[in-house]
Amino acid sequence: MVTERTGKKAASSAGRTVGAKKASKTAKSAAASALSQRKSSGVTSKKAASSAAKTLASKKATKAAKSAAGSALTQRQPKKSAARRK
Repeated sequence: MVTERTGKKAASSAGRTVGAKKASKTAKSAAASALSQRKSSGVTSKKAASSAAKTLASKKATKAAKSAAGSALTQRQPKKSAARRK
């Protein structure tokens, strides 16, 4: 189980991204996921993780958006390996 929480700097970046008028929908989704995990340790949803990955890959995303996206991705439950599924 993931026990990570969003740090102070990442939460600040996420807040700026959510409030930014020019931020993309995917960047805002990833930032909102990171913000929701500021106080409690939750797990990033598959949809939010996908948005975070797109934000990190984007050349247009701001440094703040990428910081928030990275935080959201670190809180994603790791995929189970094929050996564990058996």
